[in-house]
Amino acid sequence: MGLRIVRWVFCFWLSVGAAPAHALDPMLMFLLSAAREMVVAAAARAEKAEPAPLPPAAIRYPGTLVEPQQLLRLIDECFTYLSQAQRREIFDSLHAALTDPKNAAVRGSMIDYFAARAMAVRAAQERLTRLSAPDKDRLLTEFRVTIAAMPADEAAQLAVLLRQGVLPVPSDLNERLLAALDAR
Repeated sequence: MGLRIVRWVFCFWLSVGAAPAHALDPMLMFLLSAAREMVVAAAARAEKAEPAPLPPAAIRYPGTLVEPQQLLRLIDECFTYLSQAQRREIFDSLHAALTDPKNAAVRGSMIDYFAARAMAVRAAQERLTRLSAPDKDRLLTEFRVTIAAMPADEAAQLAVLLRQGVLPVPSDLNERLLAALDAR
C-alpha cells in the first residue's frame, strides 16, 4: 500500500512538472527567471573574483613547449621592480589569456611577444642602473624638456606611475624624475 502511494505521488509530481509553460502562473515564471538570473550573476562574480589556479608544473600550454612555471620565472626575473602581488597579477592575466580556447591560434605568438617585451624591460632596467651620474643628469634634463611640453593631465598620470613604482626605473632615478615633475 505504501509503495502504491509513493508511486502515485511520484507520478503526480512528474505530471505537474511536465505541464506546459503557459499553464504555469506568470508570476511564478517571473520569480523563477529572476532567481535564475541571480544565480548566474553570482556564479559569474565568483568566477571573476578567484584567480585561475596555477596548473601543475608538468602541464604545458596547448600547442607550445612553454610551462606556466617558466612564465612565472620570466616575470619574476624581468619585473623585479614590481611587488610579488603585481607580478602575480601579470601572470594571472597572461595565464587566463593563454588558456582561453579563443586564443589557441595565437598562443605561441602571444608568448613570444610577451617574452620579448619582458626581456626589453629587463634590459632597460639594467641600462638605467648602469648609467653614470653625468648620464643621469643629461637624462633628467631631457626629461624636464619633455614634461614641459606635456599636457598637465599626462604629467599627472606619469607622476602617479612614478609614485606607485610601476615603471622600470631605479629608485634613485625615480625620485629625481618625480622631483622634476613636482617642480613643473
